[in-house]
Amino acid sequence: MTQWLVEIRVKGRKMSRLQNMRDPGRPVPRRRVLGILAATAGMSLLGGRGALAAGQPRQMVEWRGVALGTEARMVLTHDDPGVARAALTRCLQEVARLESIFSLYRSDSELSRLNRQGRLKAPSHDLVRLLSISRRYGDLSGGAFDVSVQPLWSLHARYYADHPNGPGPDQESLERALRLIDYRAIDISPGEIAFQRSKMAITLNGIAQGYITERVGDLLRHMDFSNVLINLGETRVLDEHPEGRPWRIGLSDPVNPGRHAGQIPLVNQAIASSAPSGFSFDTAGRHHHLFDPVLGHSPDKILGVSVIAPRATDADALSTALSVMGGEAGSVLIRAVDGAHAIVTKADGQIIKIEGLGTRDL
Repeated sequence: MTQWLVEIRVKGRKMSRLQNMRDPGRPVPRRRVLGILAATAGMSLLGGRGALAAGQPRQMVEWRGVALGTEARMVLTHDDPGVARAALTRCLQEVARLESIFSLYRSDSELSRLNRQGRLKAPSHDLVRLLSISRRYGDLSGGAFDVSVQPLWSLHARYYADHPNGPGPDQESLERALRLIDYRAIDISPGEIAFQRSKMAITLNGIAQGYITERVGDLLRHMDFSNVLINLGETRVLDEHPEGRPWRIGLSDPVNPGRHAGQIPLVNQAIASSAPSGFSFDTAGRHHHLFDPVLGHSPDKILGVSVIAPRATDADALSTALSVMGGEAGSVLIRAVDGAHAIVTKADGQIIKIEGLGTRDL
């Protein structure tokens, strides 16, 4: 039987290719998702041997490409490969639409316009919804999850563009950036989103991939697809593998990057991973893309976090928050989300497994 192994790419890895260190607000040339829409010609037809053995002539159609700045993959199962290919094209159109809302690297995105102007009238439903979910996770995490940390990113990007081996921004600059950080200072309504403080800016990098992954999953479910795998930086599966078993998801080893630490079986679940090694500003790796919104520093107690949850948006936000909070404090957060559980690798290599409510043993 075919064994499927999907590697989880940690959040932040894509940033090393996307972020313009000298001008964090400037879009960086890269292959856009819109350019991937023609990539349906690269889809491959894979035989679903388990399905065929059961007398159902269902086939697996796979798409691989680049989406949201990272390697992506979707696998659909259907009686008619042409229907599956058309659905994949529709999914890529949805990814492009959502990226035009959430991207930091497109000057015309809703998020970029909000950051430039400090307010955005008539925001899209998706932006209002995602910011509302982000506020909920800010509350649940005691502020560890905070979408308004973008000024910290910009400060470190500017500093390390000129001082690649420096100790970090001075305390005065750090304190100025910290005064701009508070997710509660964002007014969110269907008519307008507005910052209460001048020069605030937000990033959705800690939750948008999960949200987009989930939206694609919902779209495919609405089109009556089952036995689906979606990997757009975070991973979501609909139902079981066509061979009648769980999808097997390979976890990257945060202690030994490039190796697998094991497999996680998923059925109707999502998984998201975060790790400091995804991107570092300095060569020593002390200052990375995950920031403590209170202290302004990069946490150094966690090597990696993987969160399994029923929905990819939750898994994404939780993995980001736990990377800041740590395993012990994060256990309370995990238990606040029904069906979620986590695998946390501490800086000393110790692995902590956190069971949420209504979950099976890992």
